[in-house]
Amino acid sequence: MKTGYKVLTALLAASVLLWAVTTLLTPSMDRWGATDAEVRAHFPGDELVPSPARFMNRAISIAATPEQIYPWLLQLGAGKGGLYSYTTVEKLIGCPLQNAERIEPSWQHLQVGDLVKMCPSEPAPPPYIVAQLIPNRALVMGHREHDRWVDLWQFVLVPQPEGGTRLILRTRTMMVGGMWDVIRPFVFVMERGLLRGVKERAERLASGRSGEHAHLPSVHTDPSVANVGA
Repeated sequence: MKTGYKVLTALLAASVLLWAVTTLLTPSMDRWGATDAEVRAHFPGDELVPSPARFMNRAISIAATPEQIYPWLLQLGAGKGGLYSYTTVEKLIGCPLQNAERIEPSWQHLQVGDLVKMCPSEPAPPPYIVAQLIPNRALVMGHREHDRWVDLWQFVLVPQPEGGTRLILRTRTMMVGGMWDVIRPFVFVMERGLLRGVKERAERLASGRSGEHAHLPSVHTDPSVANVGA
């Protein structure tokens, strides 16, 4: 009887926690840092998943130019720059990443169609596919099923009139329910860490503290052809 009571109590507690997360917390998580105008704005890649089941916008202000931020985005991924997020959490889930503290020229040649791995070892989630590249403006990557895009990560850089840049990370996905709802808070924490990690590194570069400000790599991607699978 006591065992059954404990199980019932645990299930009730889990249900309350899930309700709290999905009802009270997710609205703020799904648009952390983003303004109303940014949520409404049209960004590169929107047309690839035109009617997402879930739509999220997370954003951060960075005291740097798009040219000082974009190289950090180009080298995202396992075996390259990492995710600039929380290494302790990454290790706990069996996906240890090395987060770069400098811009590596050999990682700056990302092309449309390239695969971006999120975990250095197997088993690992499917790698992202680079969908669009607009130099110093946007990087779009995602997953495809049956020749259509089913989710997207859209990194968009918007320079501000008063100086600095807004980095918006937009997610458009058809993958909802079940496991996707369970890991939703975890994804928020890691994406917030990613945005903060890019901000820290780009601002360090912009201020000259990294010693790299005079050696930014050139970006040669032609935006007129930087689109796949539209």
